[in-house]
Amino acid sequence: MRVLFATYPAKTHFHAMVPLAWALRGAGHEVTVAAQPGFASEINQAGLTAVPVGADRSLGRMLEANPALLEELRAEGDAPAAELTWEDVKDEYSESVTWWYKMENVPMVHSLVTFAQRWRPDLVVWEPTTSAGAIAAKACGAAHARLMYTPDSFGLTRANYLRLRPPNPAPGESDTLAEWLASYAGKYGARFSEDMVTGQFTIDHFPDSLRLDAGLTYLRTRYVPYGGAAVVPDWLTTPPRRPRIAITLGMDAFAAELREILGSLAELDVEVVATVPDDRRAALGPVPGNVRLVSYVPLLALVPTCSVVIHHAGAGTLATTSLYGVPQLVLRLSLEGDFDEPELVDGLTGQGAGVAVRPGAGIGTAVRDDVVRLLADPRFRERAAALRAEMLALPSPSESVGELERLAAEHRGR
Repeated sequence: MRVLFATYPAKTHFHAMVPLAWALRGAGHEVTVAAQPGFASEINQAGLTAVPVGADRSLGRMLEANPALLEELRAEGDAPAAELTWEDVKDEYSESVTWWYKMENVPMVHSLVTFAQRWRPDLVVWEPTTSAGAIAAKACGAAHARLMYTPDSFGLTRANYLRLRPPNPAPGESDTLAEWLASYAGKYGARFSEDMVTGQFTIDHFPDSLRLDAGLTYLRTRYVPYGGAAVVPDWLTTPPRRPRIAITLGMDAFAAELREILGSLAELDVEVVATVPDDRRAALGPVPGNVRLVSYVPLLALVPTCSVVIHHAGAGTLATTSLYGVPQLVLRLSLEGDFDEPELVDGLTGQGAGVAVRPGAGIGTAVRDDVVRLLADPRFRERAAALRAEMLALPSPSESVGELERLAAEHRGR
């Protein structure tokens, strides 16, 4: 097959695609990855062929254009589905179409469709924010699938929207996402169908404890960590003499909270490894003697050496830590992943493999006390081991290729 991956230029989104792209290459299929031009080097770094499409448009520019977007996105996932009403979802959904889907996809649609019509892929794999992939697939007759970088809150949001939408909507309450996708499909001689929103099938690498099921066709596959180019430092090859605690809070970590946390952990007989960008270290001031600051270290090498991992509930960090069976302490200090954080945290803590702490007064003491609890109570490590076993029971990307081929053949031309 010829397989075209389409992604928004964010590492979290793309990195989730890389293991399956490798598996397809290893099985003899042709693979290309389409993204905005400025992301080509990240794709090449993964050993994959990049197809630059459209114009560069970063998430930062989108948020500058509409600062309320972040609050709108948060609102989508906060209320339990059973409590949602049409009034809850209609405005947020419409706003997301305007300031998320359109902002990300409009600059790349025409270029992506043009490439797809020339290259003629058999399958287009797109992550859930790159609807341009579904448009391109319709335009060239390819099968197409969503690949999730996070639990399927997108599919559930769509299911709730359709369930709650009145049979005869009032003026101004049209299905904005369907209308937008239909208008683009029409430009290229195709018609809208609901699979343009959620894929003809969905590739999901989260285990049952962490996933969301929107009642769609899912291809279940194992999560394989990939974090980009990395070098394992010498110190990481030596087993720690004391329990090692990793802290990785994403790009938006708040220096004040981290400083307080590091100070409280200094009271314990542990080794702390904290990932902090070089340009943010000055804000921390002096750090305790049991703390090692690093700008970056590959999680797949660090996590297996740890007794506890403290992080910001990013999907990749949480999944990588789960894969290695390490208890987790989740801090909600970051803006990253806010729309999917509740589901991920509820899944993790409900499974018993970790605990969650909200920022506020006394955050350092709260983290220290929970670290002590995670180290002392064997049930957390037992539940973390059970979560690891659950993930390992899923078929690897290579083992999933055959089923992917079957699904692609089944849906091609529809």
